[in-house]
Amino acid sequence: MICPYCRQDNDRVIDSRASEGGATIRRRRECLDCSKRYTTYERVEKTSRLVVVKKDGSRVPFDIANILQGLQAACGKRPIPEAVKLQLGTDVEEQLHREFDREVPSSEIGRLVAARLREIDEIAYIRYASEYYRFGTLEEFVHELSELQSRTKSLPNQRDLFE
Repeated sequence: MICPYCRQDNDRVIDSRASEGGATIRRRRECLDCSKRYTTYERVEKTSRLVVVKKDGSRVPFDIANILQGLQAACGKRPIPEAVKLQLGTDVEEQLHREFDREVPSSEIGRLVAARLREIDEIAYIRYASEYYRFGTLEEFVHELSELQSRTKSLPNQRDLFE
């Protein structure tokens, strides 16, 4: 692996961890030339690529970058670490590969992202949900807010998730 600091190809792996589904491996590395540490992620390449079936019927190759772009927009200036967003995207991708063979509806991707984002940050979830669910009336939006509010009274503070 080439060091991002000194550009040398001389490192050692300090720690390796597999993700829950085993499709991603996180490796902590140390450059033997400059002694700096960095993290790399290895993903198992799937032999069958997923194709996303859009609402209009068109088909495009699945790209995790689209999920991450939606998360960036929804999270805005919320105090959500990039690692949490990346993990959410990776978890959704792994689940899609487990549940779908070749094609996945875009609505399923949106539903999975919304469900996981709801657990991480209420404001980011509402931002994402307002775009994903396309609330047609103020009443629909208020209904979703009240459901979220009644649900979060029984959950621990989300800030505890980041500490």
